[in-house]
Amino acid sequence: MKVIVVGLGRLGIGLAMNLVKRGHQVTVIDSDPEAFKGLGMNFTGLKVTGIGFDRDVLNEAGIDKVDAIVSCTASDAANAVIGRIAKNIYRVPHVIARLYDPRKANIYHRLGIQTISTTTWGIERATEILSYNHLDRVYEIGNGNVDLVRIEVTPMLIGKRVNDIMVIGEIHVVAITRNEKTFMPTSGTVFEAEDILYLSVMLSATKKLRYMLDLS
Repeated sequence: MKVIVVGLGRLGIGLAMNLVKRGHQVTVIDSDPEAFKGLGMNFTGLKVTGIGFDRDVLNEAGIDKVDAIVSCTASDAANAVIGRIAKNIYRVPHVIARLYDPRKANIYHRLGIQTISTTTWGIERATEILSYNHLDRVYEIGNGNVDLVRIEVTPMLIGKRVNDIMVIGEIHVVAITRNEKTFMPTSGTVFEAEDILYLSVMLSATKKLRYMLDLS
């Protein structure tokens, strides 16, 4: 996977190094050339100096060819701008933004931007999201055999009902967020565009869910 990391604070540096260790191709962007020193001598990725929402800088970083971008600057506003540019203009498949104000999380999600916070948790969370494709695991239940995952409704789900993707004992839709309101659906609830679904999924049924959602 080709990934751009914008902002080399503790989160950005830790994430960039973590992704390189996992074999991803990583490009980092920061406005301060001194920030690159935190990556150490063994960092093999591309380093680009500049402002993360500058089109020329993003083009130099190869944003039109990447699979993901993670914006983790110190500014929520800058991270939102970078996220929107990446999502709306360059159509980057995976867009993640650091968020200091959790009250804005639903706004980001409606824009198709996933969010992370706090440095240590954020490094692992961003790595997990990028490795988990469109299934966003938000909570591990019990001994890890059941996950609570969050997904945005895919085009193939629009117009279908909850019971179309339910599998007794394996996959269950527990909640839907629609127009910034969350509710518990019935088996007959119809999925609409931009719905955010929360599903409890047995670990053994993850591949089945991905197949049903055409995410394989």
